[in-house]
Amino acid sequence: MSLFEALINVLVGYLVAVIANLTILPAFGYKVTFFDGFAIGLVFTLISLVRAYLIRRIFNYKEINNGYSRNRYKQINTLS
Repeated sequence: MSLFEALINVLVGYLVAVIANLTILPAFGYKVTFFDGFAIGLVFTLISLVRAYLIRRIFNYKEINNGYSRNRYKQINTLS
Protein backbone atom coordinates (compact mmCIF):
# COMPACT_ATOMS: atom_id res chain seq x y z
CA MET A 1 0.00 0.00 0.00
CA SER A 2 1.44 3.34 -0.98
CA LEU A 3 1.81 6.15 1.53
CA PHE A 4 -0.75 8.26 -0.34
CA GLU A 5 -3.29 5.43 -0.30
CA ALA A 6 -2.69 4.87 3.42
CA LEU A 7 -3.17 8.57 4.20
CA ILE A 8 -6.40 8.74 2.21
CA ASN A 9 -7.62 5.60 3.97
CA VAL A 10 -6.91 7.13 7.40
CA LEU A 11 -8.51 10.46 6.46
CA VAL A 12 -11.70 8.82 5.16
CA GLY A 13 -11.85 6.55 8.23
CA TYR A 14 -11.46 9.57 10.52
CA LEU A 15 -14.23 11.50 8.76
CA VAL A 16 -16.55 8.48 8.94
CA ALA A 17 -15.78 8.13 12.67
CA VAL A 18 -16.52 11.81 13.35
CA ILE A 19 -19.82 11.69 11.45
CA ALA A 20 -20.76 8.47 13.24
CA ASN A 21 -19.91 9.98 16.63
CA LEU A 22 -22.02 13.06 15.94
CA THR A 23 -25.02 11.06 14.72
CA ILE A 24 -25.01 7.73 16.56
CA LEU A 25 -23.95 8.73 20.08
CA PRO A 26 -26.83 11.22 20.51
CA ALA A 27 -29.24 8.46 19.46
CA PHE A 28 -28.09 6.57 22.57
CA GLY A 29 -28.64 9.57 24.81
CA TYR A 30 -25.11 10.96 24.93
CA LYS A 31 -24.72 14.70 24.49
CA VAL A 32 -21.82 15.08 22.05
CA THR A 33 -20.37 18.43 21.06
CA PHE A 34 -18.61 19.02 17.77
CA PHE A 35 -15.24 18.99 19.57
CA ASP A 36 -16.16 15.74 21.36
CA GLY A 37 -16.93 14.10 18.02
CA PHE A 38 -13.55 15.12 16.61
CA ALA A 39 -11.66 14.08 19.76
CA ILE A 40 -13.34 10.67 19.99
CA GLY A 41 -12.72 10.12 16.28
CA LEU A 42 -9.05 10.99 16.72
CA VAL A 43 -8.62 8.55 19.62
CA PHE A 44 -10.20 5.69 17.69
CA THR A 45 -8.20 6.56 14.57
CA LEU A 46 -4.95 6.39 16.55
CA ILE A 47 -6.01 3.06 18.06
CA SER A 48 -6.79 1.77 14.57
CA LEU A 49 -3.40 2.89 13.23
CA VAL A 50 -1.53 1.14 16.04
CA ARG A 51 -3.62 -2.02 15.57
CA ALA A 52 -3.00 -2.09 11.81
CA TYR A 53 0.73 -1.49 12.30
CA LEU A 54 1.08 -4.27 14.87
CA ILE A 55 -0.85 -6.77 12.75
CA ARG A 56 1.30 -5.94 9.72
CA ARG A 57 4.48 -6.43 11.80
CA ILE A 58 3.23 -9.80 13.10
CA PHE A 59 2.47 -11.04 9.59
CA ASN A 60 5.84 -9.79 8.28
CA TYR A 61 7.62 -11.53 11.15
CA LYS A 62 5.79 -14.79 10.45
CA GLU A 63 6.55 -14.52 6.71
CA ILE A 64 10.27 -14.12 7.37
CA ASN A 65 10.45 -16.87 9.98
CA ASN A 66 8.54 -19.49 8.00
CA GLY A 67 10.90 -19.13 5.06
CA TYR A 68 8.45 -17.64 2.57
CA SER A 69 10.50 -14.50 2.03
CA ARG A 70 13.77 -16.43 1.76
CA ASN A 71 12.26 -18.90 -0.71
CA ARG A 72 10.69 -16.09 -2.74
CA TYR A 73 14.06 -14.32 -2.84
CA LYS A 74 15.71 -17.51 -4.13
CA GLN A 75 13.03 -17.90 -6.83
CA ILE A 76 13.53 -14.33 -8.04
CA ASN A 77 17.32 -14.72 -8.16
CA THR A 78 17.14 -17.97 -10.12
CA LEU A 79 14.93 -16.32 -12.75
CA SER A 80 17.49 -13.59 -13.44
